[in-house]
Amino acid sequence: MEPMVSIVIPTYNEENFLPKLLHSIRKQEYKNKEVIVADANSTDKTKEIAIQHGAKLIDGGLPAQGRNNGAKKAKGDIILFLDADVVLPDAYFLQFIIKEFERKKLAIATCLPLPLSSKKIDHVFHNFYNVYSKILEAMMPHTRGFCILVKKSLHETLNGFDEEIKLAEDHDYAQRAAEFGKFGILRSRKIPVSIRRFQKDGHLRIAAKYLFCELHMMAIGPVKSDIFNYKFGFGKDFNQEPIKKIK
Repeated sequence: MEPMVSIVIPTYNEENFLPKLLHSIRKQEYKNKEVIVADANSTDKTKEIAIQHGAKLIDGGLPAQGRNNGAKKAKGDIILFLDADVVLPDAYFLQFIIKEFERKKLAIATCLPLPLSSKKIDHVFHNFYNVYSKILEAMMPHTRGFCILVKKSLHETLNGFDEEIKLAEDHDYAQRAAEFGKFGILRSRKIPVSIRRFQKDGHLRIAAKYLFCELHMMAIGPVKSDIFNYKFGFGKDFNQEPIKKIK
C-alpha cells in the first residue's frame, strides 16, 4: 500500500504560481496524498485558490514557520515540502520519488532543480549547484526548500526547522536530519523551479550571498541575523510560465 504523503506549501501572495503547482499535484497518479497550504496572510487570491483546489489552508509565516505549521497538521508518514513556484513535471513524479525514497531506505531527501528558463546562464548556475550538491551529498547534505522529502517522525525528532535562522534554514535542517537518518539526493526526477529570485536580485548577487552564507555556516554557524534583509514573497512581475505541461 502506498504510504500517505502530506504536501506542505508555505505561501505569501502566490496567486500567479500556486495554481500551476496545485494543478500538477492534482494530476498525479499517486493518490494517497493531502495538500496543506500554510499562508502568511496573503493580500491577493492565494488563500481562495488553495481552497478552490481542495487544499487544507492553515496560518503560516516565513517559510520555516509555514513548513513547521503545516507539518503539525500533516496526517502522512512522509512530508513533502514544496515551494509555490515549482511545478511537478509529469503525472508520475510523486510515484517515482516515493518509490526511490523507500527503496534507498532514506529518512530525508531532495530533488535536483531544473530551471524554468531557456537562458543558458540559468542552466549553468543550476548545473553548478547540482554538481556541488552531489559532491557534498555524503558529508555535508544540502537541501533547498523547493523540494524536501522527509519522514514525519524525523521532522518531529528535529523539532522542525529552526525559525530563528534568516537564510539557508533548509540546509541547516538537512544537516541536522542527517545525524538521525539517511540523507540522499533523488535521481529519478528533477523538479522544475522558477528563476524569479535570479530575475529580482541578479545571478552574481545570489551567488555571492549563498557563498557567504555557506562560509558563515561552516565557520560560525547558521545565519540568525537579518544581514541579507530577506523578504518572503514576490510581486506579479515574476509570473513565469512553466516550460512544459503535465501529461
